[in-house]
Amino acid sequence: MEVTVSGRHTTVSESLRQQAVEKIGRLDRYLGGMDRAEVHFWEEKNPRKDKTEFCEVTLEGHGHHVRTKVSAPDGFTAIDLAVDKLERQLRKLKTKVQKRNRSREKVELPPDLVPESLLEGDHPEPIYTIAKAKVFDLGSMPPEEAALQMDLLNHDFYLFTNELTGRNAVVYRRDEGDVGLIDITPPGG
Repeated sequence: MEVTVSGRHTTVSESLRQQAVEKIGRLDRYLGGMDRAEVHFWEEKNPRKDKTEFCEVTLEGHGHHVRTKVSAPDGFTAIDLAVDKLERQLRKLKTKVQKRNRSREKVELPPDLVPESLLEGDHPEPIYTIAKAKVFDLGSMPPEEAALQMDLLNHDFYLFTNELTGRNAVVYRRDEGDVGLIDITPPGG
């Protein structure tokens, strides 16, 4: 991990710089792939505050940005506090990434869901190739909760059973940024 240390309105000693590079560099063990880290120190003069040294750390890598800001009586304590906060944030992010990866595991379609024409081999060349298929149970919930689930999963749509109508439905992110709802009526219904 590339670690950059800088100071605003303060001088960063060589020992503080080395400690910051060493401790921030070790954070890579919590979540691999963090490419860069920026550490900024600055000092605020305020007679009413005991904690005048500030440390802000930003980690970037694989599309993730993790940031923390702490204050302490000195820079060494500030970097220790920042590392503690970052460890908690990285553990939480790692859990989130692992859950997402587990949900993306390949699922084999049961034979009763595959059309017979595809099983027999007499089908013409398909226009589209299905690269991935998922099978899951639809949860029953109101559309507002489905929209929240969509945001939490960071997806553009979410398939669910509409608790209000009892039918399958989809909430989706519109180009304007708001959410749309498609309530699916069964054929002939």
